[in-house]
Parts: sequence; C-alpha cells; structure tokens
Amino acid sequence: MEKKDHILYDKSGNPSKEPAWIFRTYAGHTNAKESNELFRKNLAKGQTGLSIAFDLPTQCGYSSDHSIARPEIGKVGVPINTLEDFRILFDQIPIEEMNTSMTINGTSMWLLSLYVALAEERGEDVSKLQGTTQNDIIKEYLARGTYIFPPEHSIRVIVDMYEYCLKKIPKWNPSNICSYHLQEAGATPVQELAFALATAMAILDAIKERNCFTHEEFEQCVGRISFFVNAGIRFIEEMCKMRSFTEMWDDITAKQYEVKSEKFRRFRYGVQVNSLGLTEEQPENNAWRILIEALGVTLSKDARCRALQLPAWNEALSLPRPWDQQWSLRLQQVLAYETDLLEYPDLFEGSKVIESKVKELIENANKEIQKIKEMGGAIRAIDNGYMKSQLVKSQAERLAKINNNELVIVGKNKWKEGIPSPLTNDPDGGIFKVDPKSAEQTLKVLAEVKAKRDPKRAAESLARLEEDAKNGKNLMYASIECAKALVSTGEWADVLRKVFGEYRPATGVEGQKLNLETEKVAIVRSKVEKFLKDTGARPKIVVGKPGLDGHSNGAEMIAVSAKHAGFDVIYSGIRLTPEDIVQSAVEENANVIGVSILSGSHIELAEQIFQELKHYKAEIPVVFGGIIPASDFDTLKKIGVKAIFTPKDYDLMDVMEKIIDILSKAPVAA
Repeated sequence: MEKKDHILYDKSGNPSKEPAWIFRTYAGHTNAKESNELFRKNLAKGQTGLSIAFDLPTQCGYSSDHSIARPEIGKVGVPINTLEDFRILFDQIPIEEMNTSMTINGTSMWLLSLYVALAEERGEDVSKLQGTTQNDIIKEYLARGTYIFPPEHSIRVIVDMYEYCLKKIPKWNPSNICSYHLQEAGATPVQELAFALATAMAILDAIKERNCFTHEEFEQCVGRISFFVNAGIRFIEEMCKMRSFTEMWDDITAKQYEVKSEKFRRFRYGVQVNSLGLTEEQPENNAWRILIEALGVTLSKDARCRALQLPAWNEALSLPRPWDQQWSLRLQQVLAYETDLLEYPDLFEGSKVIESKVKELIENANKEIQKIKEMGGAIRAIDNGYMKSQLVKSQAERLAKINNNELVIVGKNKWKEGIPSPLTNDPDGGIFKVDPKSAEQTLKVLAEVKAKRDPKRAAESLARLEEDAKNGKNLMYASIECAKALVSTGEWADVLRKVFGEYRPATGVEGQKLNLETEKVAIVRSKVEKFLKDTGARPKIVVGKPGLDGHSNGAEMIAVSAKHAGFDVIYSGIRLTPEDIVQSAVEENANVIGVSILSGSHIELAEQIFQELKHYKAEIPVVFGGIIPASDFDTLKKIGVKAIFTPKDYDLMDVMEKIIDILSKAPVAA
C-alpha cells in the first residue's frame, strides 16, 4: 500500500484502506461453560480475537477447591483448573485460527501449557497457534498483585517460555509488557514509558544471559515482545506517548541490542483504554470517555494499535453484561468501517505540536530509564521499592488534584447535578452478577477430573516438574506433561512454590504524603486530636486487602490519607486472609478495620471477617471500600459493616471524617 498525495492506494492504483485492528472484548466469568457461550456469541457479533480474563485463583496459582479460592471462583474471570476446563472453554472454537490473548502472569506458563496440550489433543499443528500470554511479572509486583514467585525465578520462567516458543510456537508472544496497569496505579505518561521499557530490557537482558540463542534467534525474540498499553482521556498526550514508545523501542533495540531487522524492532502493541477514569457517578458519560480514549490509539496511523479492547460504560459499577460488551464492540466497528479513518496516511505527520510533545516525553522517559539503570535495572528497582513508591506518589498527587478541583472529572467533582441515568433502571441495576451457585459446576468438574485421572501419571509429571525446577531445565516440557496428566492449577503452582518460594514486595506507602491542605483536612484533624485527648491514643486503622484481589491502589490511597489525617496506620499489603487482618487488628489494639475489595467477593469476605471477630470476641468497627453495587449495601450492613465507600467517594477527607465519626461513637476498649 502506498501514499499518493493524501490518499492511500493499493498496488493496482485503486483507492484503498488500511486493515482494521483486531477487535477484542476482555471476557470470561462464572465457569468454563458459560464463558465458552459468551466467547462464541462475541465472535458471531464480529469480534475478531479472544481476550481471556481468568479468575483470581487461576491467576494466583490456586485450584478452585482451595479455601482461599472459594470466595473468588468465577468473579472476575473464568476459573481454569485442568485441561478439562480448556476443553469446555474452547469447545467449537478453532484455536488454530484464533488470535488469543490471555491476561495471565504468575501462572502464564501453566495456561500456555494447557493451550498447547489442547491443540495437540485435537491433532492441530501447534506451530500455527497465534496469541499472547501477558506474562509481565514486574508490573504485577508494582500494580496488580498476581505474582507468586520471587523476581529471579519469575524471570527464569519467562525466559523458558521464550526458548520454547521460538522453537515450537513461533507466532506466539511469550510475554507482553503491560503498561496498562501502571497507568491504573497512577503512572504518568513518562513513568509508563520508562517503567515499561525498563521491564522489556530486563526480559531481554535475562534472555541474553541464558545464552540459548544465536544472534539471529535473539533478534526474533525481540520481535516477539509485544506491549499492552493504556490509553487515557488526554488523547493528544496519549497519541504522543504511543509515538514515543515507537521511537524509543526502535532506538533501544537497534543500539543496545544490535537488532538489524526493522521488522523485529517494530513496536507491536495492543490497547485497552483507561478504566481508571470511568465514574460511578453519571455512568452514561463513560461512553464518551471510552470513545475519546479510543481515538488516541486509532486516529493517527503511525500510533495505531494492532488490537483494541474497550471497557464497558458500567465497569465502575461492577461486571458488565454481554449487552454492555456488545456496545463497546460496536463502537470499534463504527469507527473502523463507517468512518473514513483507515483511508488516509498519518494525519499528524509534520505537526510541530506533536513533534514537540514527543520530544519532551522521550527526553524525560530516558532520564527515568537512566535512573533505573543506575540502580541496577528494573528488578533492583522492584526490590528496593523505588518504582512502587513512585507510582503511589503519582497516584496520591492525582487524587489530591481531584480533591482540590485542579483536575476536573465531569459529574464527580464538577457539574454533579444531573438526571438519574436510565441505563441503570433495568431490574438488574445495569450490571452483571455472577450466580454463586455457578461455582459448584467448576468444583464438580474439578472433583470429577481428580477422580478419573491416572494418579500415577499425575504424580510422576509433578515429580518431573519439581526435578526440572531444581535442575534448571526448561519447565515448559514438564508443564505440558502435567497438563496432559490432568494436573490442576494449584498442584502445578504448589510444586514451584516449594522449589522457588513466594514473594512479598514493598507496599510503597512508607514515607508518602498527600498534597492536600483544605478546610476539611483541618476539620478531620481536629476530630482526630479530640479522639487523642479523650482516649489517650491516636485512632488506629488496619487497612486490609483480603483474598486474592491484588488491585491495591485504593487501599494504598486510604493508608496515605489516613496518615495525613492523623491516624496511626497499619497496612501490610495484599493477599491477606480474614484471619490475618482480624488477628492484626486485635494484637495492635486497632480502633477500626478498613477492608478494600474490588473482585466482587465482598459479601463472602465480610462474613469471614465477622466470624473471626466473633472468634476473638472483639468489637472492632469494620468499614468496606471498593467496587460494590448499591444493591449489596443492605446485606453488608446486616452482616455488621458500619460504612461502605465506592469510587464515587473520591473526597478522601470526607471518607476519613466518616470513619472518625464512627469511632467517636463506638465504645472505647478498656
């Protein structure tokens, strides 16, 4: 395809179009059977690729029958335990023709092994498989929390996948550097550029250190690194960010890694547009936000994504319904097929504004990358807490600007009055809820598989996995054998936990400040001082993240805000059991427990927390925060929760005031 004047022409000289990007919706819920039905319906509606969401137990390496997994089964994605679940999930779907993206990190090798085992079972040529395992473990340490093993072992697993895929599945992207969640965690465009590229360099350095490829094969590995990027509401800046990514990646791969082929230096990326800016208030406005964010990665040919998935208008409320996902898919189709967007070369070529902004982003991102290099690289910047603390700092600054009205969010902190949204008037409240009984189907399938499988073969495959892990062998081959032997997700992960150990990174909260000094701050601090005078101690809050939900941004901001207001704060990071949280509160003589949950398991976890309080005979007030539908408020309050905060409660000091008011009314322990 060539450019003449301002029109695109094909080789025959006829007006032509660029091919459209891959249309995806991020989907998966309840159980494998229901997710399969959703996938097939979405493909029939014109979706051109699969983007699979897995539930938290699958992501964190637990089988559905583990006690910590039970509240989370099927809540935020599809539960996958064994090969049988993949048989059900991909029933009537030709995986050899699909471009399948799997949002999976700590257990990415396991899910890819299941996919390979399924293809071989079907008699397919595995070399034809196309797709991506997200597999960006550094981002998990920073922003999303579905890590399992320490960094050096996690990187080893990723390199094993590159070594296997290059030889066996050359069209598969073994890892996908995911800056999406960095922006969700507060990253500025400069931080998103720098941290993502530093992560990619850490992977390439580990591959080179393995010394398992010729230089030509190493170049192919570079060509298999893809990126998954966030597109926010400032769509001009986001477009410039994408151009900066492209220029910087070409420069890094050419100069630092001596990649000669332009094809392998190409910055290949998919996008999900930003969910962080979607509001619970006036949720109909989210439809326009999603459209504007999509323009940042489609409008400009030189900054156009290869694949795009859009959130639904109601994702700030809870899980979207199939109709909501269809609406987001239709937006992509209208943009690609009804407009003339794909008929022209780059619309911004030669723009001085764009060139200037790109130059500025590149200069600042390179400074940040140099700082990380001087620390010893991305892994070292994880271990010493630098990258995490910078994200917490940026997020705190962003929330302070919203609270100060420096950053306008329509319907949230300005133009808050409006007609109630008719989109939420349906009997279901405009949101999708997972049927709690659906988990029983997942557990039934798992029990049947364990009962019918060959126990000797399963045990032998796990023993081989353990030996290969200890001896430094490539783990893909043993993992595929485990998949064929009907080993479960938890069994696979437990073997590697035994060999590698588990990891808890820095929380990033220590030393952070909230740049917020308002009249409300003074009011809250005066109430805190009165509490101190009346009781002899500052109010103490335990901020807890129970279960497997690793989205810690909200908990971190509450911890920082509580400290800013004068509270003593105890925050130990993510993946705590209800027993851990209550025991900590009792031992520390805490005045209140604040629980953060975004996975939809708030009712089950509330019940467990109050059972533990009863066990200790402790009367400690409990408040909840997260993405919690209003229809569940009464249930939570009947269980005993004193207050419930959702994304619409953006005023941090208002939240703190409500908490100190609850404490001021509560009986003081002797």
